[in-house]
Amino acid sequence: MDITYKNKKIEKVCTDAKISDRTYGNEMSEKIQMRIGEIEAANTVEEMIQYHIGRCHPLTNNRKGQYAVDLVHPYRLVFEKHGNEIQVANIMEIVDYH
Repeated sequence: MDITYKNKKIEKVCTDAKISDRTYGNEMSEKIQMRIGEIEAANTVEEMIQYHIGRCHPLTNNRKGQYAVDLVHPYRLVFEKHGNEIQVANIMEIVDYH
């Protein structure tokens, strides 16, 4: 899938290992980089859910239409799906929404 980002800050954290190390620490940074790679490698969000890639799951209530993959507990990488034919994941935030 192609990936877009909600803003430049989240893009830098997701694409620059040094910045994510500084912001979240080494363990979290490695997970972020791994999940971004998994999202890029997948063809569709549905494929990620079907094969439990990153424990991808749809969110509900006020986050309906968004999906999350696990990072270091309790944090999740939250994204939205844009388009039906061409899959684009729009990375929203790294958050503990629990």
